[in-house]
Amino acid sequence: MLAREAQRILCTLGRRRAVRDLLGKAQRCCSRCSLITDRRDQRSISTHSLTQVLSYCKFLGSMEESELSLAVPVGEKRACPEEEPAQVAKRPRVQGAGFKNGGAVPETPQEPEDDNENENEEGSEAEELAEEEEEGETFADMMKHGLTEQDVGILKFVSDHEGFSGILKERYSDFVVHEINKDGKIVRLDDLSVPVEQEEPPPAQPEEAQVLTEEQKQQLEELQLFKNKEGNVAIEVLEDTKEKRTLLHKAVKTMFPGLETKTEEREGRKFIVAYHAAGKKALAVVRAAAAPRKHSWPKTRGSYCHCVLYKENKDTMDAINVLSKFLRVRPNLFSYMGTKDKRAITVQEIAVLKISAERMAHLNKCLMNFKLGNFSYKKHPLKLGELKGNHFTVVLRNISGTEQQVQQAMASLRDTGFINYYGMQRFGTTAVPTYQVGRAILQNNWTEVVDLILKPRPGAEKGYLVRCREEWALSQDPEAALKKLPVKRCVEGQLLRGLSKYGKNNIVTAFGLIPRNNRLMYIHSYQSYVWNSMVSRRVEAFGLKAVQGDLVLRGGTAHVLSEAEAENHSIHDVVMPLPGFDVIYPTHHVGEGYREMLKADNLDIDNMRHRVRDYSLAGAYRKIIIRPQDVNWEVSHYDDPRISLVHTDLEKLEDKPPPVFNKEGKYRALRMEFSLPSSTYATMAIREVLKMDTSIKNQTQLNTTWLN
Repeated sequence: MLAREAQRILCTLGRRRAVRDLLGKAQRCCSRCSLITDRRDQRSISTHSLTQVLSYCKFLGSMEESELSLAVPVGEKRACPEEEPAQVAKRPRVQGAGFKNGGAVPETPQEPEDDNENENEEGSEAEELAEEEEEGETFADMMKHGLTEQDVGILKFVSDHEGFSGILKERYSDFVVHEINKDGKIVRLDDLSVPVEQEEPPPAQPEEAQVLTEEQKQQLEELQLFKNKEGNVAIEVLEDTKEKRTLLHKAVKTMFPGLETKTEEREGRKFIVAYHAAGKKALAVVRAAAAPRKHSWPKTRGSYCHCVLYKENKDTMDAINVLSKFLRVRPNLFSYMGTKDKRAITVQEIAVLKISAERMAHLNKCLMNFKLGNFSYKKHPLKLGELKGNHFTVVLRNISGTEQQVQQAMASLRDTGFINYYGMQRFGTTAVPTYQVGRAILQNNWTEVVDLILKPRPGAEKGYLVRCREEWALSQDPEAALKKLPVKRCVEGQLLRGLSKYGKNNIVTAFGLIPRNNRLMYIHSYQSYVWNSMVSRRVEAFGLKAVQGDLVLRGGTAHVLSEAEAENHSIHDVVMPLPGFDVIYPTHHVGEGYREMLKADNLDIDNMRHRVRDYSLAGAYRKIIIRPQDVNWEVSHYDDPRISLVHTDLEKLEDKPPPVFNKEGKYRALRMEFSLPSSTYATMAIREVLKMDTSIKNQTQLNTTWLN
């Protein structure tokens, strides 16, 4: 494929430029498959293929243009991996001026094939060079600036087994998450059919309808639609009682909207006279009331369509936005119990207000990396936090541990558990951790808040963000910096829009334009940073047993253990507080450590209320040790690093066979399953098994080493 691409580009634009383009494309393609990234394109290319591409480029670069058509016949097949050269070429590093804040790697734009556009070659080449500058550093280089576990207080382990290495999320299919709903059932996609509903019985005729004859009903209908020349209809009251007259009045008004009634006496007999009170202006109202609704929702059906969302390599909010776009409804019509990782295969329940299962199921025909199924109708939506937890299926590839090491590690995870640290996702992946922004918010240091969010930073960022930050550093002009952003909905764009609207002297109000959940994320990140640090200090000081001064929960209220009580509790009962105004702290020296840490950050532990109510921290309690449920594991051998090692729900529905493992394979993978309660990080369980840093920075280094 790349060889044919080389021929096309070379013939169109010239040899030198095409070789450069192809080298860049090969490099980016290899980077996507081999490193832990969030690139949309997850196509794989082996190191052998990369070697072939690089050699082929050099070969084409040395040829004359007249020889090109002979060099690459149209329709030439790509060589099989086993036929490709075995030597490994070192991937070149892209360097250049202004790469401090290297950008994302976009797809190489398709070159114009029209001869009339060749005169614009210089302009398009300049655009390409600008895009190359935007690409900046390779992902591996960018992650040199990323956080490590030590940076966020993650320091200790539970077990004393010997650790080993393994690659986490080499492919997004290596991380599969199934939600556990509020009934404790693991949510799975196993049915794509639409539920068959019973037809609604015809509505019962009201009692009033029985007092009118068919002839009278026809006359009243004609009067209602202005087809009656008389202008009214008189109905004789044969039984002159108040009850009978009331029933006739009610029957006419109920069955024929727009008509009024009155009682008249004619020649000694009483009549109920129906007439139009509003004239012909009421005709439109009458017709609208009489017409059947196009999208009527059956009364016997629950208002919410519940279903299972299966997604691959997609964030929950991105998935909801895509679904709402295709259904042409607002995203807030959807509800769910929790958000799931992007780089994974995840299965979770969602609900949507008054959208039929037929419409939802139709999306299966036009959406990539999505599947919807297990439809049902219920009267209630889903609520955040309702889930019991998540069930994880995780594959660690290219493990180095012996069989004994693996058994010891997994047995420890099953029997003892792991330290319930907040994972690296809580703190961001850039050189500016989210907890630093949260600390500045709590300090009321709003100038620093703006600076931390908008200042230039090393690390992985899109090119337009780099330019936006550089403009802000240069001019401090929010409008000028905002013009550098094609996407205004990012945090930086929302903050700049607020600064432009309210001015740099009203930062608190400007910061409020960022969605509330995003703003609270910063201060929650700071709480998590403090909790991680204090738990590491607690485990260092007292180990894995309950001691005097520890906290346990009794009916939701924290209680300080005495020396005698500590003997009757295990480490699995002990909780530690997230700092706030509504919690108590351990009475041993670790409790004093909270005060010292916050004091060093210019914060008062006795005054955690903020002048902006949203930023006041109440605090909470969190268990130190979590013991997973439903733990099982197996070690498999494989040869092809590109194959999936998990049999997914979708593959089962499509009757695809499970992966076949080669017992003599040159690579080994550890496949583990376990269930965790909500707000617990699976990466911290994996960290305990491997005894190694699970940060993206470290995993990227592992991937790069393995590739080389």
